Amino acid sequence: MAERRIGVAMDFSASSKKALRWAADNLARKGDTLVLLHIRHHGREEAKNALWSHTGSPLIPLEELMEPAVRQRYDMPEDPEVYDTLSAVASKKEMCVVVKMYWGDPREKVCDAVGELNLESLVMGSRGLGQIQRILLGSVTNYVLSNASCPVTVVKSK
Repeated sequence: MAERRIGVAMDFSASSKKALRWAADNLARKGDTLVLLHIRHHGREEAKNALWSHTGSPLIPLEELMEPAVRQRYDMPEDPEVYDTLSAVASKKEMCVVVKMYWGDPREKVCDAVGELNLESLVMGSRGLGQIQRILLGSVTNYVLSNASCPVTVVKSK
């Protein structure tokens, strides 16, 4: 079977961690590439990442991401649970794991990533906002469901 590219949107929330576990348990298989997508809002570190503001970071192999200096360079949160899960998936499923970072609006950047990286599917968490909150705050999940060019699986947080 041909290699598949599976994306997981990761904001390090409980729901995105649950989505990562779901993708690992139910979707990932030997030979696949798991692409962890992390989007940071524009902010104080914008100049530091100006080189990648439109295209996102280069693909960061899991082996490099395990080094604290690399995580610090990309402002990746220190979250042993996520990195342990990624390491376990790479080892058990014999698959390639990479991280791609973007800066900007998460709704647009996730959809851009799907096309740019030729993802065959995307898994993301849902914060479980009520209907009124979704209307007032907007929903990344709703936007991606409507605009992504690949199948999207939403893993509920509860």
